[in-house]
Amino acid sequence: MAKRRLPIGIQTFRKVREGNYYYVDKTAYALRLVDEGTHFFLSRPRRFGKSLFVDTLKHLFEGHQALFEGLAAYDHWDWSVRYPVVRLDFSGGDFQHSDGVRISAEHQPGAMERAADTRRFADTAPERLRDLLSGLHSKTGQRVCVLVDEYDKPILDCLEDPQQARANRDYLRSLYGMIKSCDEDIRFVFLTGVTKLSKASLFSGLNNLNDITLDERYAAICGYTESDLDTVFSAELPGLDREQIREWYNGYRWAVGAESVYSPWDVLLLFDKRAFTAWWFETGTPSFLIQTLIERDVSLAGLDGMPASKDDLGRFDVGSIAPEALLFQTGYLTLGGQQMYAGEQCYRLVYPNREVRQSLTSSLLSYLTGSDPQRRKHRSALHQLLENGDLSGLERRIRAMYDSIPYQWHVRNEIARYEAYYASVFFGYFCGLEVEVTVEDSSNRGRLDMAVRAGGRIYLFEFKLVEQSGPGAALAQLKERGYADKYRHLGQPIHLIGVEFSSKTRTLSRFQTELA
Repeated sequence: MAKRRLPIGIQTFRKVREGNYYYVDKTAYALRLVDEGTHFFLSRPRRFGKSLFVDTLKHLFEGHQALFEGLAAYDHWDWSVRYPVVRLDFSGGDFQHSDGVRISAEHQPGAMERAADTRRFADTAPERLRDLLSGLHSKTGQRVCVLVDEYDKPILDCLEDPQQARANRDYLRSLYGMIKSCDEDIRFVFLTGVTKLSKASLFSGLNNLNDITLDERYAAICGYTESDLDTVFSAELPGLDREQIREWYNGYRWAVGAESVYSPWDVLLLFDKRAFTAWWFETGTPSFLIQTLIERDVSLAGLDGMPASKDDLGRFDVGSIAPEALLFQTGYLTLGGQQMYAGEQCYRLVYPNREVRQSLTSSLLSYLTGSDPQRRKHRSALHQLLENGDLSGLERRIRAMYDSIPYQWHVRNEIARYEAYYASVFFGYFCGLEVEVTVEDSSNRGRLDMAVRAGGRIYLFEFKLVEQSGPGAALAQLKERGYADKYRHLGQPIHLIGVEFSSKTRTLSRFQTELA
């Protein structure tokens, strides 16, 4: 297959189709939506192709037949009918300004009024939207397709200013609520964004939306599948390790058992730059995410495998954001399976791939330890010590890791007094190594803090805060609960390592080892 142009940053269906760009055909999903209902909502992380899909819907309803030649929709759509389309796009605008969302919401119907040559009777955006929908229906004789892209961006842009975020949310509630009141004029509705804000807070007036975010039938509506890489992008694969592509970038899943997908941004930048790095992660700064995790006392070590109910994943609102929902909806964790937790059937959230695991861990580690110019050196030394089985050297290096955390950081941060902080720092360093790390490894004896396999050896770690548990408690727990038994069949040396910290001295208090 001949190479085509890579559609990096392109969100316009016409430009992709007319410009000899690669295109992964998603029009079969558009047909299914139209066949199965009228009002839909979809949440997906940034850079996953939501805007391109919205634009595809626009051209489909407007009847631009030539653009769909060779695609799934071409032979299954009535091209003789053209529907009017109203598209609201909140991807741009200064929404931190008190009038930002109002200005954007009023400008967009104005542009469509002029394009459609419909009369304006009202001044506010909700009322103008109502008049526009009614006018288009009356003028064309066809009901209107309503598309809303980045519906939540005016709120997300202001999460660090809750008062402005709430004001934007309340304004949007009145705008989106108008859509339901115009149901007689509407053929189809599709709203999409990054988050799933609670219906009570934003969609109380638009409570007839069918949320397809976790619907297995639409699990691959955005993103690229393994098949897409092997077929559409086959010309780009030579020279790249297929398994490495999968390890670095695949793994996003929106239904248990459904096929996982890649972020399009990762795939396109990989093919363009021919280098493995955190392309998707670098497009957003997770400062609010990190601050939320720290404020909620969420341990870095507990992220991979975090339990979450379906309700947890939908609890996202200004001033009341569940960490599970924040991590899942923004793409830092994905569905890894289901499990019983505290007697309730829950999802198990996991890192989707190596890119996110390494990048998020590194960002959290930077926050937890402050500015540490020795961090890279510490990691390099840790890897070599584990490979060599040098336990005394491992102790010295771990002491150096904690001693290098600036004193001023401890003074400013309350979290440094807790066991979860020291365990998170420990895990943050180890997670970035080229070794096998398992956190909170469960067995019938209990839950081990961390297991590491490297250099033909197994290291079992237990962490304690000496002020809370007393000296020697970490190693004693490893022995009493027989955590080593789970690994004996592997026939490798097993090292029990009790690691104890002191919140008073703010460093390693005791490092005890024993061969199991």
